[in-house]
Amino acid sequence: MDKTFKLNDKVIMKKPHACKANEWLIIRDGVDIKLKCLGCGREIMLDRLEFIRKLKKVLGGTNEEKKS
Repeated sequence: MDKTFKLNDKVIMKKPHACKANEWLIIRDGVDIKLKCLGCGREIMLDRLEFIRKLKKVLGGTNEEKKS
């Protein structure tokens, strides 16, 4: 499974958030990864290794939708 990700990618985590959504948007990429829940809007930060361990699937980016 390809787990490469970049800024503005939508990802699915292994466990759902408390709001029952498991889709997240990557809003900061670096040593720490900042995620925004697409269900409730909550933002969290995880270190890169923890994020990779909890990542289930990369859905793709929103950058491709904006290209015209």
